[in-house]
Order: sequence, then C-alpha cells, then structure tokens
Amino acid sequence: MQELVNLLSDLPPLLVYVVAAALVAGETAVIVGLVVPAEATLLTVGFLAYLGTLRLVPAVIVVILAALAGDALAFRSGRRYGPRLRSGRWGARIGHERWEKADTMLARLGGRAMFGARWVAFVRTLAPRLAGGAGMPYRRFAPWNALGVVTWVGASVVVGYLAGESYETVSRYLGKATGALLVLLVAVAAIVLLGRWLGRNPDPALALARRAAALPPARWVIQRYGLLFFLLSMRFGPGWALAANLVFGLGLLLLFAFAMAFVVNAVVRHSGLSVVDTTIAGWMAARRTGGFTRAADVVVTVLGPKSLVVVVALAAIVLGWRSRTWRGDLVTLLATAGAFLPLVLLAVAERALAEKLFLTQHAVVAASLGTLAWLVARRIRWVAGVAVWTAAVVAVVTVAAARLYVGSNTASQLVASVLLGVLWTAVFMVAWATRVRVESPARDVPDMSGSGPR
Repeated sequence: MQELVNLLSDLPPLLVYVVAAALVAGETAVIVGLVVPAEATLLTVGFLAYLGTLRLVPAVIVVILAALAGDALAFRSGRRYGPRLRSGRWGARIGHERWEKADTMLARLGGRAMFGARWVAFVRTLAPRLAGGAGMPYRRFAPWNALGVVTWVGASVVVGYLAGESYETVSRYLGKATGALLVLLVAVAAIVLLGRWLGRNPDPALALARRAAALPPARWVIQRYGLLFFLLSMRFGPGWALAANLVFGLGLLLLFAFAMAFVVNAVVRHSGLSVVDTTIAGWMAARRTGGFTRAADVVVTVLGPKSLVVVVALAAIVLGWRSRTWRGDLVTLLATAGAFLPLVLLAVAERALAEKLFLTQHAVVAASLGTLAWLVARRIRWVAGVAVWTAAVVAVVTVAAARLYVGSNTASQLVASVLLGVLWTAVFMVAWATRVRVESPARDVPDMSGSGPR
C-alpha cells in the first residue's frame, strides 16, 4: 500500500482527481464495486489530502460529483434495461411474484432504501440499478441518494484525512465495519420475517402442527388413526390450547434470543468498534468526579433491568386487560398483559451468555424501555407517541452513558446490548403490526401501529 501511495503522490494532482473520480463513478455505473468497493479509493483520496498531494475540499467535491454521476448512470441503465431483464430468461426464473414484491418494497421504503444502501458495500453497487428497473421516480430517488452520497463519501474522505499515518489500520477496520453492517442487515431481515410469521400465525404450535400434518408420514398416521386424534382433540379446550402454544412459542423465542445474541455479538466484535474502547474509557476516567459518579450510580440503579421489567409488567397488565383485542393466542398475550414475558426470556439469554459475549444487562434495559414506549404510544395520539418514544431513546442513552461513565461496561459492550434490545423489541412490534393488518375489520381491532386516534 505504501508503494501505491508513493506512486500516486508523484502523479500530477489533476490526473489523481480523474482516476479517483473514474473509480468512484465506476463502482455503480459499471458495477466495479462488486469486485473492488470504493472505500479504499475514498480513504486514499483523504490520505493524499493529508499528505498535501490533493486539496481536501476540492477532493471531496470531485468524488461526490463522481458518485452522483455513477448512480445516475446506473439508475438510467436500470430504467432502460429493467423490462428486458424481467422478460428475459433470468427474469422469468425469478418469477412475476418476486418482481412484484420487490416493487412493493421499493414503493413502501422509497428513497430511504437508497440512503441506507449507500452505506453498505456491494449493496450500493446494485441499489440504483434496481431502483431504476423497479420504476422508482427519479425525483424520489435523487434526493435520498444524494443525501447518502454526500454523507458517506464525505465521511470516508475525512476519515482517510484524519487517519494520517494510521491509514492502513483505518482502511482495514472500515472494511470490517461494512461487512458487519451487511450481516446486521441480514439479521434485521430475519427479525422482520419472524415477526411477520408470528403475526400471521399467532398460535405457532398449531401452525407448525398443521404443516407437519401435511407431510407424507403424518398424513398416513392421520388417515389411519384420524378418529382417535379427533377424540383426543375434543378433550382440549381453549385454555389447554393457549398453554401449549405459550410453552412452545416461548421455547422458540428463547432459542431465537440466543441466536440473536450470537449474531449481534459477532457483528460488534468484528466491526472494529472494540479498538476505541480503551480510548473512550480513558477519556471518561479523566473526567470522573465523585458527585457525577454517585449520580450515575443512582441512574443505573433506578433504571436497572429488574425494576424496569416490573414496571413493564404492571403497565402490560393495566393496559392489556383494558384492550378489546384479547384473544387466547400467543401474539395477543405477548402484546398485552404478557408483554413482560419476552423481557424475561431476553434476561435469561443475557445471563447465560454474559461471560462469553459482549452482552450486558443494558440489553434488557433497552428492550424494557422500548416495550414500555410501544405499549403506551400505540394507544395515544401520534404527537404524544413521538414524545414517548423520544423519552425512551433519551433514557436508553442516559443509562448507557452512566454505565460508561462509572466504568461498568465498555462502549462495544453497550452498543451490542442496545442493538440486541432494540432488535428484540422490533420482533414483537412487527408481529403485532402484521396481526393488525391481516385481521378482518369485523373483529373490531383498533389501530395498534402507534398512530393513535386523530
């Protein structure tokens, strides 16, 4: 790498600008990014600005314009050749339903998907082309994509500039961070799928039993002993059915909690975040005083996991039993009077894995505050709901800062715990939102999406 930097330093600055712009534009315009993502180019530009070969502000402007031009060409290519791709052999193999789902997703997320894609290697290479092929209006694509380009390109160049002599270390960890972010996006997709499945199948034991009954061996047993199964099923009432679904469903959720904990831990551990733990801890220790330490201890104690789980349990019982949506299934229980049960499962997983992973009790704190905000906000007007969610976010950050200030946890531990708590809450929010959408209006189910009455 040093030889490459020396070579570039000897080139005329105008030629370096042209080469950097071509590489950045080509990442999306000609799909070079699937082989060589543009992070290395942008960090090198920042490092050359640090050495004085390039000027920082013109360099940032040049690569931002190049990225915008590459994305515009990719979008136009997708708009022009997208229909041909859909009607071709590969498009037919993908299937009309999958194309429709992709169109629906882009229509729902809109430009926000372009902003998020810009921060993930390989994904940003294909996103503009897919948006053009899906028929997204350019007026919706351009602003969000420009926001993503300006923030991502500018940040990458500035990081390369500030890295100075640590360019190679920063480059290595930035590559790890993009890979970890890609894994995190896959985990988020899995969480959404699980939540949607729970929303469509509020009785998981019954749903899986029906699927198992459709398998050939089970069909043979049912055909042979169907009358016996029918007689046995007559002895099970709604109470036993709820108990079976509760035991089975909570068991599945506990396994999923362990899986989520391992994934989140792997993402944070391999993101390179831990390299700043010592620096942040030293900065906090240098500013630690007796008065602020006692105040931080009070915050950590008052907003501890045990006390918050109790608060969520009381709120769930009070708000849950008042709901007109009560029915004897797992999703209804976990979204009303039993909303504290997922927090207990998360606490069990956290306690079992705390010694091996980055996790701390702050995972339960983040999940508890998120669950409490969800329970309250979905029954009030959206303006008040925004205030409730804002208070929950402030509380999560305050407790994390207090734990970091007193030295109880490192920054990477707290980030992993907050991620786990937020994703764990999202499972049940998605499940309940899906449940509300699929319910018939005749069931008199109020809007639980958080918008509240108008």
